[in-house]
Amino acid sequence: MELATLDESRWYAVSTRSRHEKVAASMLESLGIQHYLPLTTEVHRWSDRKQIIASPLFSCYLFVHISNSAASRLRVLKVPGVVNLVGTMNGPVPIPEREIECVRAVLSRGIECFPYPYLKAGDRVRIVQGALAGVEGAFVRSGPNATLVISIEMIQQSVAIKIDGCDVEPVPHGSALHSTSMESSSFTAHVA
Repeated sequence: MELATLDESRWYAVSTRSRHEKVAASMLESLGIQHYLPLTTEVHRWSDRKQIIASPLFSCYLFVHISNSAASRLRVLKVPGVVNLVGTMNGPVPIPEREIECVRAVLSRGIECFPYPYLKAGDRVRIVQGALAGVEGAFVRSGPNATLVISIEMIQQSVAIKIDGCDVEPVPHGSALHSTSMESSSFTAHVA
């Protein structure tokens, strides 16, 4: 993580109160502060009608393009609904311009997208559908050729199968792995 110099304008993530992303974006607009609130459209159906709703892609977050000066940060922090600028104890940490542009490119082309849990190597995941639904393990990487590696530690052997990496969800901390029928055997699955 790099900290930006004071006079250089960069993108920063802003955390907001729940369901206050649009209000905060509107206030930032009225103050002339450059911002970006990625929105996706969802169809909400009721018994008598359906309506297309624009919802924030990242719940409780939006982005501002400001300098890292105390005055710029304070202007953002005074906006109703804004909780904080995302960063470390040393201050807000800038977001690479490329990451913002990638999100803009996907949304501007109308490509269907949806929020997805952020997964990194070592995270525990669970398969959510198909014949292996419920199998848990450690996430290694995703992609079109994701692999699930099931290991039995007692005999130090593994077996690998191909799966769809989109079929996994994060496992809450503290959840135990499924075990084999033998109490002493340990069952571990890895997505590769």
